[in-house]
Amino acid sequence: MSESIPAGARGQLFTEARTHSHWQDKPVGDETLKQLYDLMRMAPTSANCCPVRILFLRSKEAKERLRPALNEGNIDKTMAAPVTAIIAHDMKFYEYLPRLFPHAPAKDWYKDDAELAAATAFRNGSLQGGYFILAARAVGLDCGPMSGFDNDMVDREFFGQDSDRAAFQQEHCTSGHIKSNFLCNLGYGKPEMLHPRSPRFEFDEVCKVI
Repeated sequence: MSESIPAGARGQLFTEARTHSHWQDKPVGDETLKQLYDLMRMAPTSANCCPVRILFLRSKEAKERLRPALNEGNIDKTMAAPVTAIIAHDMKFYEYLPRLFPHAPAKDWYKDDAELAAATAFRNGSLQGGYFILAARAVGLDCGPMSGFDNDMVDREFFGQDSDRAAFQQEHCTSGHIKSNFLCNLGYGKPEMLHPRSPRFEFDEVCKVI
C-alpha cells in the first residue's frame, strides 16, 4: 500500500474525471453496478457502520416516479442517464453493528441518542457517497452527482413503501428510517458536451500545515 498509483489511474479518478450531464445511449449492466458497490463497501466508516443505502433507478417506470421530485434543470439529464442512483442512509444503521462491529458494544453508543445517530448516519452516508463516485469512475463509468430535488418527496415515494424497502432485504429497514442524500446519474458521458473545467483553490489558499 506504500506505492503511488499510476498517473493514468489518478486521472481516471480525479484529474481527468468530470461531472457529466449528457449521456451516450449505452446501458449499464447489473455486473458493473455490483463491481461498483464491491469497491465502495471496502472504504472506511465510523465503527464500520456502513449506513449508505443505494437505490438504482434504471427502468423507465422508476425514472418516471422520480421525475416529479426533480428541479426543472435536472429533469432532461436524469431521464437520459442510463441509471440514476439515489444515495441514501439508514437512520437505524446501529441495529446492524453487532454484525458489522462485533468486537465492541457499538449499538449501545447510538440506540438511545437520536441526535448522535442522525449525525453519524449523515456523515458516514455522505462519506460513502464520495466513495461511490470514485468507485464508479474506477469501473469505467461517468458520474453526474447532483442535488436539486425534493428529498422529502423522494423519501415518501421510494422509501415509504413496502416494495422498495424490501429491496434492501434488511429486517430493520422500515418506513421513515431511510433518508435520501443526493442523486448520482451513471453511464457513459459525452465528453464533447463538457464545459471547460471550473477553477479550484490552490493549496496555500485553503490548507495550512502547523
